[in-house]
Amino acid sequence: MPSLEHKIPPPVVGALVAGAMWWVSSLGSLSTVATGLRHVAVALLITAGVAFDVLGLLAFRASRTTINPLKPERASALVTGGVYQVTRNPMYVGMALLLLAWAVYLSALLSFAGPVIFILYITRFQIQPEERALQGIFGEEFAAYAARVRRWL
Repeated sequence: MPSLEHKIPPPVVGALVAGAMWWVSSLGSLSTVATGLRHVAVALLITAGVAFDVLGLLAFRASRTTINPLKPERASALVTGGVYQVTRNPMYVGMALLLLAWAVYLSALLSFAGPVIFILYITRFQIQPEERALQGIFGEEFAAYAARVRRWL
């Protein structure tokens, strides 16, 4: 299905998944985790998610390259420093962590499928096409980077 590659902005994908998670949460609740503990977990996941998102965005800005995920062929620099030494996709990691926080908050078993669905979709229709574009632009430099830094975590 190449027709879905780079068609839906990742934040829109995340919002659609979050909405579906909210809807399925009405089908059953876990509620076995103490509310205070659940709120601490949610806060930690949100903090980590926002940190990955912001650090990824700042690294792109510092390198003066495009942040538009729908146009990876416009990349003018291969960003490999900072948070990009931990993951090749910190902004997607951040979104996945925010979805995981939402699942913990909703405390419904079916909601936990949301982050998994997001990761599978983004990997296939966003990351893999981005990697092909970056390989075409940066060649061996990207290949060496991809060999030493994981796609997710």
